[in-house]
Amino acid sequence: MNLASGVGGKMEKSEVISAVDKYEKYHVHYGGKEEERKANYSDMVNKYYDLSTSFYEFGWGESFHFAARWKGESLRESIKRHEHFLALQLGLKQEDKVLDVGCGIGGPLREIARFSKASVIGLNNNEYQLTRGKELNRIAGVDKTCSFVKADFMKMPFPDSSFDAVYAIEATCHAPDAYGCYKEIFRVLKPGQHFAAYEWCMTDAYDPNNKEHQKLKAEIEIGNGLPDVRSTTKCLEALKEAGFEVIWDKDLALDSPLPWYLPLDTSHFSLSSFRLTTAGRFVTRNLVKALEFVKLAPEGSLRVQDFLEKAADGLTVAGKKEIFTPMFFFLAKKPGGGSGGYHSD
Repeated sequence: MNLASGVGGKMEKSEVISAVDKYEKYHVHYGGKEEERKANYSDMVNKYYDLSTSFYEFGWGESFHFAARWKGESLRESIKRHEHFLALQLGLKQEDKVLDVGCGIGGPLREIARFSKASVIGLNNNEYQLTRGKELNRIAGVDKTCSFVKADFMKMPFPDSSFDAVYAIEATCHAPDAYGCYKEIFRVLKPGQHFAAYEWCMTDAYDPNNKEHQKLKAEIEIGNGLPDVRSTTKCLEALKEAGFEVIWDKDLALDSPLPWYLPLDTSHFSLSSFRLTTAGRFVTRNLVKALEFVKLAPEGSLRVQDFLEKAADGLTVAGKKEIFTPMFFFLAKKPGGGSGGYHSD
């Protein structure tokens, strides 16, 4: 991944600094309000991914999510297993037509399609990520069975009961309204079929009156393009209100032998995720600074690196305090039809 050429996505280089200014102003640190973020979520999230996608791919690979991790397991291995687990919970099989809601550049989509042999459609509202995803699908040889659709997941361009399964991996947290998003997913899912997701949530340990907790939540929001971070309880309430039967749910971070935030923890050193360590951050920061200085990277690139680092620090501290989880998992069923889908209690 060429970091210099990717910063700003589809924007002209001259537009990047203005996009950074506008993006920052949506957030609490710069006087922004939650209501404004929710009202302008599409613009905010698009700006975020235009600015940050190349950084994600440079440091994280093709799958932009966390995972529960076993001792002796690499970050990449844990990410693949996390995706396989979701596919198994949904009982995906060949001939299934599956929707990936908020698919990024399609790393999980490709892995799940190869693992299950299902056909997967990725839904995304960011043009740059879709262009990148199509190219990666072609390289991986899954472009005949996997595709992308550019659309807002609050208003999906699919008929009712279109899909055999739906999943979302750390994506519907961008929705301004969980109920509205889940209701759309309910609509496009066939009766009797399942929706599974990993959600970013504040846990029951989060205290909304605690100033430090408030600060950490705000850092997570600005560094990750979020209008808000909902509680696990709110997510479950929204699912049920949308019509789903919740089969089971659990914060999978609680059972992880290694903490999910380990790749972001600057006190931890790892060769396999070097770019995310303190030394790796130092190298990346100076690389971006140099590229911006010689005009190979657009003005504003270093500020993007700044708010991504702030997010990483906020996530790490919030993870250690157990007030936040990126892997609140649930498996939900749309009533009616047949059964299908594996689940455990």
